[in-house]
Amino acid sequence: MSAGPAVRCAVRPGSYYDSVVLMQLQRSLAALPGVLDAGVMMATPANRELLAASGLLPEDAATAGPQDLLIAVRAESDTAAGEALSRVDALLQVRRSGNEQDFRPRSLAAALKILPEARWVLVSVPGRHAAGVTGEALDQGRNVFLYSDNVPVDQEVSLKRKAREHGLLVLGPDCGTAAIGGIGFGFANRVRRGPVGLIGASGTGLQAVMSHLHALGSGISQAIGTGGRDLSAEVGGITALQALDLLRRDPETKVIVLISKPPAPEVAARLLGLARTAGKPVVVYFLGAPLPGRRIGNLCFAASLSEAAELAVEETDKGQQGLQGQQGRQGLLRGLFSGGTLAQEVLLGLSAVLPPGQYQILDLGDDEYTVGRLHPMIDQDLRLRRLRQEAADPEVALILLDVVLGEGAHADPAGELAPAIEEARSRRPELEVAVLMIGTDEDPQGLGNQIETLERAGARVFRTAGELVDYATQRSSVSEELQPVQPEPVGGVVNVGLESFYDSLVAQGTPAVQVDWRPPAGGNEKLAAILARMKSA
Repeated sequence: MSAGPAVRCAVRPGSYYDSVVLMQLQRSLAALPGVLDAGVMMATPANRELLAASGLLPEDAATAGPQDLLIAVRAESDTAAGEALSRVDALLQVRRSGNEQDFRPRSLAAALKILPEARWVLVSVPGRHAAGVTGEALDQGRNVFLYSDNVPVDQEVSLKRKAREHGLLVLGPDCGTAAIGGIGFGFANRVRRGPVGLIGASGTGLQAVMSHLHALGSGISQAIGTGGRDLSAEVGGITALQALDLLRRDPETKVIVLISKPPAPEVAARLLGLARTAGKPVVVYFLGAPLPGRRIGNLCFAASLSEAAELAVEETDKGQQGLQGQQGRQGLLRGLFSGGTLAQEVLLGLSAVLPPGQYQILDLGDDEYTVGRLHPMIDQDLRLRRLRQEAADPEVALILLDVVLGEGAHADPAGELAPAIEEARSRRPELEVAVLMIGTDEDPQGLGNQIETLERAGARVFRTAGELVDYATQRSSVSEELQPVQPEPVGGVVNVGLESFYDSLVAQGTPAVQVDWRPPAGGNEKLAAILARMKSA
């Protein structure tokens, strides 16, 4: 009579293998004769729960701790289970491909001595150890592709600030894709080199756009992943801003594409404000965010990943004529509008690019301003008073106005505004005034005369809200001073963690070294902390 299925386990104290190796071992065990199921995991509380739910946690696994490797099998018989566990070492021995290097250094420092020309370190160790390895790579003057997840956000901020100070990049944590100098990191696709530079928080988003570009006959200069939290308020877009600065200075990059889930508003404003000064077309796709328009100057807003690629190709074909706009004096922007819809359209465009405290748009035709007085399209007294008030503020650099012509409107709005504009600019020559003119050449006020009157007073006149927003953001956006990151050759890569990444690098013809990494102090975190303090003392 058969004893029925049996569950047995083996515990390897302090053993470490990357997650791909553990997955391969688990599959190999499950495929052995008589084995019904297998589980190979570090014995963390969460993993123990998973094994228990699968019926793979026998009583003799109780001694396994979070730093121990737990190998469990459920087989048709106790004999079959024992035979499967006896083959673990042999299965681990054959896990590697033909890319096995002759010698594996045990430390990052030793690996860099073997490959000193390497400019990048790929880190995919467990999250609780990732910050330590990344910090060591930065100390060695190397950029980091940080695939590891579960890295605390305070550690991410600290690492990225450190990298920024030294003109280095930290891509991640939880960064799945990058392509630097034609070399794919992580889950990158193989695409041709070309004129489009990509920046994306989402690895799959980057892959989609680079694949679309390849299909359209174009290619990429660089694809820079930032990690999913980079554009949060906590991190502040540190890597995205560095990447944008790098690509705007890169002569090989003709068009830039930004891809992300909706960033924190203040981060989006900083990023798009910097993009406005790039001197190159920048295609923006913030998934799910409302479009502030289809175009603001050199910014083109896409509604999908595929459209982002299509717009990038179109902008490449157009070239870069007329994109080197003049930058204005940094200061506050004030809008004094008589048309509510016009005010809202301008506000939407400005809010995408400028920090919230830098601008204010007032709809003087709103109910709160028209109690006991005529609408500003008829009576401009309130607007003239506010214009003089804002013009006297030395922090205000640009004032926006609208003039709406037509039946029933003020007989000569420009004639009434012009003296106030002239007076303001005579007192403060640096003050700029821009006007959105709405009307036709058949309106009774005389469209041509209205425009000429305002221009003689020193105002710039635009016919669409998009043109006005373009001008306003161009004059108000200021290029941030960042420690330059150089788009230097990759040279080589040191891989710390997932061996499949090493295999990918070798397959691409990239010089690479795989570190035989193990958790410090055999995974004993208390002892590791003591050793770290001793090392830094």
